[in-house]
Amino acid sequence: MITGTTKLIAHLGYPTESFKAPLIYNPYFQKNGIDAVVVPMGCRPADYPVFLKLLFRLSNIHGALITMPHKISTMALLDETSTNAKVAGSCNAVRLGSDGRLVGDMFDGEGFVRGVLRKGKKVEGARALIAGAGGVGSAIAASLAQAGVEHLAIFDANEATATALLDRLRKYYPQLEVTVGSADPEGFDIVVNATPLGMRRGDPLPIDIDRISPSTFVGEVVMTKEITPFLEAVRARGCAFQVGTDMLFEQIPAYLEFFEFPTTTADNLRAIAKLG
Repeated sequence: MITGTTKLIAHLGYPTESFKAPLIYNPYFQKNGIDAVVVPMGCRPADYPVFLKLLFRLSNIHGALITMPHKISTMALLDETSTNAKVAGSCNAVRLGSDGRLVGDMFDGEGFVRGVLRKGKKVEGARALIAGAGGVGSAIAASLAQAGVEHLAIFDANEATATALLDRLRKYYPQLEVTVGSADPEGFDIVVNATPLGMRRGDPLPIDIDRISPSTFVGEVVMTKEITPFLEAVRARGCAFQVGTDMLFEQIPAYLEFFEFPTTTADNLRAIAKLG
């Protein structure tokens, strides 16, 4: 039940038809008696800068989930951002600080890393390769750096995109060893597909499977199919792996902490979600 005391969490993006967050958060809020609600709000890019500022002038606004196409443009609209958001160059959560300032963070990569750790893979001191330096790849890179990886290799078909991420990582993590330009997975403890490859039938594999060691932990970000062709291939090699939707469910407990709500586990969220 939504009442005059309900805390409003806006889910901002455009278009809204594919939004999944309300189908996860709202069943959790309802089951746990939390007086809050996530509401999809379709906002076109041209209207977004003005709308975000006005939204946070509402007396019952508590925060916002930010999705495409607004994650990058949000950065310039905030008063305070986390290191993760700065390295990623984008933001997917905003809350109102006690002083009225807009505070932003990025949890895509946090969800990925939490999932890896919960599956028993050590991140601190590891060597990691990320194929794809766009929004999600940059967020994962930021969180892996924060978690203490020793070496981070970045590959992107767009060299300028990879180089820009390299520069941000070196600025905020000067002790981290970072390289760009190669997608060769040999010798890495963690390998991540952060490209869109695997979303469409017939896509090539993003990484040379024959050069991935069976001891390597492999992460996927594509969510259209749980076991993508890439994961099928690494599973056949004996690799432990993480499916794309794990990143989604694992980041929600971090969101809940950010919004100062009682938190929970990814498994509990999966059990009560109404995704159909």
